[in-house]
Amino acid sequence: MFLLLVCPAGSFVRSLIGGQSSRLLQLQLLLPRETTEKMSTSGSNAKRVLSIQSHVVHGYVGNKVATYPLQLLGFDVDPLNSVQFSNHTGYKSFKGPVSNEKELATIFEGLEENELLPQYSHLLTGYIGNPLFLRQVGIIVQKLRQANPKLVYVCDPVMGDNGQLYVPKELLPVYRDEIIPLADIITPNQYEVELLTEKEVRSEAAVWEAMDWFHKRGIKTVVISSSDLGQPGVLRAFLSQLDGPRLAIDIPKQGGKDLVFTGTGDLFASLFLAHSHESSDVAAVFEKTIASLQAVIKRTVAALPNGGNGPVKATERELRLVQSKAEIEQPQVVLRAQRLN
Repeated sequence: MFLLLVCPAGSFVRSLIGGQSSRLLQLQLLLPRETTEKMSTSGSNAKRVLSIQSHVVHGYVGNKVATYPLQLLGFDVDPLNSVQFSNHTGYKSFKGPVSNEKELATIFEGLEENELLPQYSHLLTGYIGNPLFLRQVGIIVQKLRQANPKLVYVCDPVMGDNGQLYVPKELLPVYRDEIIPLADIITPNQYEVELLTEKEVRSEAAVWEAMDWFHKRGIKTVVISSSDLGQPGVLRAFLSQLDGPRLAIDIPKQGGKDLVFTGTGDLFASLFLAHSHESSDVAAVFEKTIASLQAVIKRTVAALPNGGNGPVKATERELRLVQSKAEIEQPQVVLRAQRLN
C-alpha cells in the first residue's frame, strides 16, 4: 500500500510503502503558477548570467575563467558551452567537440520550456567558432529580452589577437550586422576593433573614431580591453560611454617581454559585467576590473620559473585564478582611469 499525506508547506511527513516507513520527506505547499513565477523572477537584485562561450577541461579560458569570478561577486552562472576542449588552443594539441547551432537551440529550448528565461539578468558571450551558432545567439538575445526587457548583454567578440584571426572569417559579418547592434556592453581588443570597423586603430584619435562606430550602432559602453598604444612596456585600455566619459588606463606589462597569457580577455569581460551591475560609476568599474585582472596576472607571473623570463610551458601560463580569490572579491585599485573628455 502507498500512502501519501499532503500537509502545509514546511512540515514533514512520513510516507509508508508496503507497511515500511521511509525517510522523512519535506513537501512544499503547491501555489498557483502565476505566484511562483513572480517569486522566482521578482526583485531588481536578481543576478544570474547565461554565459555562452568555450569550455576547457584543463586550464582557465572561456566559461572556466568567467564562472568563478562571477560567483565570487554574487552571481549565479549558467554556463552554456560553445566548445568543449581538453585544453585551450595554445597547447601543442587539443581535442574535443564543437557545438553546433542545433545543439544550442535544443539546450535553450529546455530553458524556455521550463520558464527559466525571466531569471536571467545578464547574457555574456565569448568565443564562438561557428557562424550559424553565432546567428542562433542573436535569436537567444531577442528571446531573453522578451522575457526580461532589462536584460544586459555583454558581448566579448572573441575573434583574434596580435594580428592573428582564429575564427572563420564568416563570423565577421554576423557580428557586425546581427550581434553588435544587440549588445549593451562590448569588450573587444584592439585587433578585434579593427576587424569589426574595417579600419586600422593606430592612434588615440582612431580609437575614439572606432568607439563612435559602435555607439552609432546603439552600444552604450565600449571597452577596448587592451591595446599597444601605450608607452614601451605599457598596454593602454580605453572606455567610452555613449554621451558619457571617455577614459584610459595605462597597464604595465608583467613578466618577460614575450610572455602571453590566454584567457585574460574572458576574465576582463566577466569582471566588468559584475562591477558594472553594482555601480553606475563607470570609472570605478573600469579601475576595479583592471585591478583584479592585474592581480591575477601578478600571481601567475610569480609562480612561473624565473618570473617568466625564459621558456614557459603552456600549462605554467594558466591563470592562477583560484589562488586570487581575495583580489577578485576585494580589488585593490592602483591604476587610475584618466578622463579624456
